[in-house]
Amino acid sequence: MPFTRRQALKLLSAATPALALRRSLALADLPIASGPYQGTRESLATYRTPDWFADAKFGIWSHWGPQSSIEYGDWYARLMYIQGSDQYNYHVKNYGHPSKVGYKDLIPQFKAARWDPDHLMDLYAKAGAKYFFSMGVHHDNFDMWNSKYQPRWNAAATGPKKDIVGIWKTAARKRGLRFGVSEHLSNSFDWFAPAHTSDATGPLAGVPYDGTLPAYADLYHDYTGMPADFIKTAKDMGRVAPDRWKLQYFNRIKDLIDQHQPDILYTDGGIPFDDYGLSLVADLYNVSAARHGGAVEAVYESKTATDCTTGTCALDRERGVLDDISAKPWQTDTCIGQWHYKRGIQYKSAKKVIDLLVDIVSKNGNLLLNFPLPNSGELDADELVTLEGITDWMAVNSEGIYATRPWKIYGEGPSTKVVIPKNGKEFDPNEGKKPDLIAEDIRYTTKGPVIYAFLQGWPSNTATIPALGTSSLQNPPKITSAHLLGYRQPLRFTQEPTGLKVTFPSDPIPTGAIGVTLKLTTT
Repeated sequence: MPFTRRQALKLLSAATPALALRRSLALADLPIASGPYQGTRESLATYRTPDWFADAKFGIWSHWGPQSSIEYGDWYARLMYIQGSDQYNYHVKNYGHPSKVGYKDLIPQFKAARWDPDHLMDLYAKAGAKYFFSMGVHHDNFDMWNSKYQPRWNAAATGPKKDIVGIWKTAARKRGLRFGVSEHLSNSFDWFAPAHTSDATGPLAGVPYDGTLPAYADLYHDYTGMPADFIKTAKDMGRVAPDRWKLQYFNRIKDLIDQHQPDILYTDGGIPFDDYGLSLVADLYNVSAARHGGAVEAVYESKTATDCTTGTCALDRERGVLDDISAKPWQTDTCIGQWHYKRGIQYKSAKKVIDLLVDIVSKNGNLLLNFPLPNSGELDADELVTLEGITDWMAVNSEGIYATRPWKIYGEGPSTKVVIPKNGKEFDPNEGKKPDLIAEDIRYTTKGPVIYAFLQGWPSNTATIPALGTSSLQNPPKITSAHLLGYRQPLRFTQEPTGLKVTFPSDPIPTGAIGVTLKLTTT
């Protein structure tokens, strides 16, 4: 019996309700702010990264939330539900079995009792940060602002009972810093699957963890309608989710944008969920245009390179550094320790951070650096040591960092000859595989007619810079003067075929062990 077109569409919609919902949303359009962009890749391809981001170079991040209150490192809210993991064992020993004491019971201990955002922001601004990031929401499904669409599990409703994002924003903008937020929510639906399982062995084998309790589905997610094996197949960073969850994701992140109008929005992964994610990018840019008289000053950051090849966004590399100069501004995000606070961990030294910074900046990138806060909200003594070292170095050398652009090559020296194999994945954390930089490792930036040469250690009496030699393949300009930042007198030099040879003072400047900067004027 033949069907009419209307009958066929009705049957198709009944058979595929998720597709029907998606189609109806696409027809109605997701509600985004009016402005120059639509939620399509074609529209977003015309976006260009604003100059302020290319000039800023250095930001500091507070990757902080309820998981930080346990002070036992990363991904606690997931790993505590995986029998045999370090976090599971710690949880059972210190709190009880996750069928009896779950993540929901730990959230209230996140108090931020000694958190002083103004004091911290003063320290970060003094250290040279030009932008600051707040955690918006991690995979744990807990919003760090007064969330309209997550009313029970947010920082204003429980735990510290403060709009953490809003307070950070006020402190940052009061000091002239751009303000960013990170969102990791798109992975949460899959990430929390272990909370719906149970022990496989032992006296409580088969007893469900508290993630299965219907009363807490707003935290651990509702898997109604998902395949029977979903909890076993869900990947930690997967994005297999129903449209009802994708719409909730859209509403919550749009609420974050509407309330706090960030200058930067970071997504932990690529642009998620097709139309939903693209519409959020457009919304971010349109809200920014309304704030800035039609100019789009906001930046969306994606970890997927193909998202950012033509406009749309800035590429972010988690714990990873590019191999060469990028035509577009980009960012490395990393941490001095683990992302969430862990007691007793060894942090990156100021030297390691500055090595990363100058290498990244020489390749047209920015460094976003996380200082993980404990439950109290105070930096610990060892974190302050690293921060103070960065502060001292930036006070002397930041002229060669801010508002600079790459030179003809990013650098030279022993480290540039080390080849680090790629893992072929979006997440390629190569920073820890890179060698420590030494005085023979040179990185370059430029600002107008000035070339800055960073030597990542105190050189011997004479430093040779091969790329600035008159016979160099880079065909450098004539150098007319050489100054060492942090030292009053000009330095003696000769520009020879084999390199620029610069005579250094006999005594190192105070920050010389970390690295030094030559300011070279040209004709």
